[in-house]
Amino acid sequence: MSQVPDPLLVPASNRSTIVSGNMLAMGSMIAWSMGFPAADILLQSWPAQSLVALRLAVVTAILLPLWVLIDGPRAVMGARWGRGLLVGGIAFGFGTYLLVLAQSITDAVTVAIIASTCPLAAVIIEMVCEGRRLTKGFIVGLFATLIGGLVATGGGSMALGLGALAATGSCFLFCWGSFLTVRDFPSLSPIGRSTLTLAGGCLSMGALTLGLHMWGVDVRPTSTVDLPEIQLILFYAFAGMALSQVMWVASVGRLGVAVASFHINIAPFYVMVLVYALGGSWDLQAALGAGIVAFGVVFAQKGSATGV
Repeated sequence: MSQVPDPLLVPASNRSTIVSGNMLAMGSMIAWSMGFPAADILLQSWPAQSLVALRLAVVTAILLPLWVLIDGPRAVMGARWGRGLLVGGIAFGFGTYLLVLAQSITDAVTVAIIASTCPLAAVIIEMVCEGRRLTKGFIVGLFATLIGGLVATGGGSMALGLGALAATGSCFLFCWGSFLTVRDFPSLSPIGRSTLTLAGGCLSMGALTLGLHMWGVDVRPTSTVDLPEIQLILFYAFAGMALSQVMWVASVGRLGVAVASFHINIAPFYVMVLVYALGGSWDLQAALGAGIVAFGVVFAQKGSATGV
């Protein structure tokens, strides 16, 4: 089977690569946004750690056979499983748990506002790990995406305490894990990178849930799991994580984690569009915020390319 081209080897100046990277990031955020309403419903009866463990188990069960089918058994067997499970266990296991925990003890708006720190976290990671130099254009774009994220979410009062701390920690772990997923597994395709690291998240959260159960903590859902709930869990896992993560990893490979993370600030706008499509009202402020973020994304990439 032919080897999948590595996005990291594509020249950064290639316009088609930049366009495809941004389209993948947009698609990833749309799919990711679909998971928030599902999580609100599921968290009414599921403990956060159990829900995350189940979600990651379903995602791994979906992606692993697809990885074998697309890239072949040799690519799967030859992957750096030890490194992948470690990175995924920390970044996408505990990182996802912290995000869901934050949503369960605060609210979706608070989590969306704190998610505006993702671009800042990604820039810090690239500065430390790759020695990124900040251009004027990149700095302007960064601030534009932060402001746009606050505008899109209403800039409301942000609940402090454990919820804010958990969401902030999740942002740093997610960006750190995304950076390592692309850097440390250059021979793998996006689906291979995603499956490898998400399997690590599945193992770490499964171990956490089992440990809590043995400690005497009740990790079971408080209501009977019926067919509608099973369908919701499958949707939450497939759209909100499996599909989203594969596109996200491919985007990071083309744009870098810093620029790709700017798209996270448009996620509240996508949620608003979905609500509007289901009969809700249109939020002009969220649309304005999304426009500011889009300007920031374009300006940052232009500044980086020209070395302003």
